Amino acid sequence: MRRFFLPVVLVLTVVATACTVTLGDKAEQRSTSSTSTADTYSSPIPDSKEPVAAVTARVLPAVVNVTSKITSADGQSGQGVGSGFIVRSDGVIVTNCHVVEGASEITVFTSEEEPTEYDARLLGADCQHDLAVLKVDATDLPTVALGGSADLRLGQRVVAIGYALGLDGGPSVTTGIVSSLDRTIQVQDPGCDVCETNQSGQPFRTYSDVIQTDAAINHGNSGGPLLDMQGNVIGINSAGNDQAENIGFAIAIDSAKDTISASQQDPLAPQAYLGVSTDTVDGAVAAQQDLTVDHGAYVVSTTSDGPAGAAGVEAGDVIVAIDGADVTTPEDISAILSDLRPGDEVSIVLVGPSGDERTIELSLGSRPIPAEIP
Repeated sequence: MRRFFLPVVLVLTVVATACTVTLGDKAEQRSTSSTSTADTYSSPIPDSKEPVAAVTARVLPAVVNVTSKITSADGQSGQGVGSGFIVRSDGVIVTNCHVVEGASEITVFTSEEEPTEYDARLLGADCQHDLAVLKVDATDLPTVALGGSADLRLGQRVVAIGYALGLDGGPSVTTGIVSSLDRTIQVQDPGCDVCETNQSGQPFRTYSDVIQTDAAINHGNSGGPLLDMQGNVIGINSAGNDQAENIGFAIAIDSAKDTISASQQDPLAPQAYLGVSTDTVDGAVAAQQDLTVDHGAYVVSTTSDGPAGAAGVEAGDVIVAIDGADVTTPEDISAILSDLRPGDEVSIVLVGPSGDERTIELSLGSRPIPAEIP
């Protein structure tokens, strides 16, 4: 993924206080049982000479590959690859915030030999705990149960499952122990516009209530489950350490349960999505691009498979009206879209590079996660 540990300022201090952004009183969390809003299994995994294999067989069908398409304001496209796990049979999936942060498209693949592909959208997120909750349109999916992290013990055996390094051939399974509890770590987050920055100017987030494990966690594992030997999720794999061996980190599941529950009860409303990156048309832009208009939103690029590009909007066009409302700046596009819903049919008035005006009709898409592209 796009995240790397800060090479010098990694914080490994054991903390006794609650998380920076509280999802619920920590004392209350430690006293609650391991039941959750997830679909739970009726019985624990039986004793076996191969307990890791038993955990894997039970949980693997509920582990998914999460890919995100990210298009920057200058039209550059990239792709992130991470993992996730299904907690409700109608398609509720948990992953890391940084796996989908800034994405213009989110796609989920199941772990079957011939994976099923789903388009996903955001239900809720808490990026201070590196958590995102997604939804796909499906039923009768396999699920994994949420356990509890309050009673974890040092040395306790754990299993990590995820799509390490995005390798072909399905997810990877690694095993280890709980190496430490209640870590606080700092992780670089290039996609964060509101984070603190280090001395090199790189944005970073600080995560508390983090489990340290020696189970291998590599890029691509992010968002996958860290499991106890009963097959319950006790952490969300978040980061590996490129500067040291046998050190990986997972967000404790107890600190994520409130957000998972709230996201299901009160999901974010789908947001209308056009799929264009634009610039303000002013005197300088008009002169530089030899435009025939002195206002509007100049189209720098369109996202791949976005509604605008599919309908014929091209780089170099100037958007001057949407759905009967005038567009004088890119901010007008966001304001207009905020009053519309995915699936709405709208007309867009464009002025082409040669000065010709045309009107196109299109159906708005659904933006999967807040991003810079309207």
